[in-house]
Amino acid sequence: MALTRRSSDLLKPLTTVSSSVSFLNRRLFSTDDTTTITVETSVPFTGHNCEPPSRSVDTTPKELMNFFTDMALMRRMEIAADSLYKSKLIRGFCHLYDGQEAVSIGMEAAITKQDCIITAYRDHCLFLGRGGTLLESFSELMGRKAGCSNGKGGSMHFYKKDACFFGGHGIVGAQVPLGCGLAFAQKYRKEDHVTFAMYGDGAANQGQLFEALNMAALWDLPAILVCENNHYGMGTAEWRAAKSPAYYKRGDYVPGLKVDGMDAFAVKQACKFAKEHVLKNGPIILEMDTYRYHGHSMSDPGSTYRTRDEISGVRQERDPIERIRKLILAHDLATEKELKDTEKQIRKEVDDAIAQAKESPMPEEAELFTNVYRKGYGVESFGADRKELRATLP
Repeated sequence: MALTRRSSDLLKPLTTVSSSVSFLNRRLFSTDDTTTITVETSVPFTGHNCEPPSRSVDTTPKELMNFFTDMALMRRMEIAADSLYKSKLIRGFCHLYDGQEAVSIGMEAAITKQDCIITAYRDHCLFLGRGGTLLESFSELMGRKAGCSNGKGGSMHFYKKDACFFGGHGIVGAQVPLGCGLAFAQKYRKEDHVTFAMYGDGAANQGQLFEALNMAALWDLPAILVCENNHYGMGTAEWRAAKSPAYYKRGDYVPGLKVDGMDAFAVKQACKFAKEHVLKNGPIILEMDTYRYHGHSMSDPGSTYRTRDEISGVRQERDPIERIRKLILAHDLATEKELKDTEKQIRKEVDDAIAQAKESPMPEEAELFTNVYRKGYGVESFGADRKELRATLP
């Protein structure tokens, strides 16, 4: 029988652990996936046309440690990407995810790799959460052949079809209709899987989002629309762009749920609830209340439309990694030194991946012409100067 432990507000230490537990056993406990620890989400869920799930979430020591290491890895990857961009090794657009890691980690904890995810251009960490590697990530960011999109997609177009991660899209809001199309395919094939179509508060006013949501509701598609509300669409605060910034209520006839997107366990509970809901009842909207530490993109310092005090305040009070760190320490799963050593190891892994990515060659020039048309279709150039064109059909 599994031992159940309850943590209130993420911080209350265990009272059921004997003081005679040895140091060795305590360290082994951190990889235990049979002992149940019950934690409570930081704030209650707020529902629209649905009964919110319980604030009590079950986890294990192993999951807690994995949450910490995975989010720390994502954070370090994004910080390294910032440096690479400033060194001009990453060019073009680049949108970083640091601060929002709990959304990816909590979502992955509630679903399987057969469930689909499609997102906008802030996609690096979602790709990592789907099982992508650091080498693939940095290679793609630097336009190298070893990248997840063969160096042709760059920062905005990460892709991993074998894990049902369908990008990485640069047109604001355009991924949502595509996500509803993925959900349509799942229902058509009678699959027991769902699609998470992710977008930001800046995209929440897009007309195509409401058109897609209408069709998803008409046909009861297993579509979960996830609004990652980091409160600024580029440099515009949500209250300046939306008359009603309660995005979880925007579906009107479609149920919605507001979630603390800085709490990995709240995200996990919400995504588990949403998956069960849409398989029976059709679409739902999840509004993840989150925050990005960097600017919108690398050309945005992120401090002209918000104060530095606001940013540091969120870091101190709501940082998703620090919340997990406090839980681990409160439950005596690791020491502060061990967690710092883990972060040092993560920095080394990131540095090694960057070094390998730099060794990867650039795509060959012929790659410019691949993946443009379906194989067997397209345009062929011929003639002495290759200026004559003709269409080719199968």
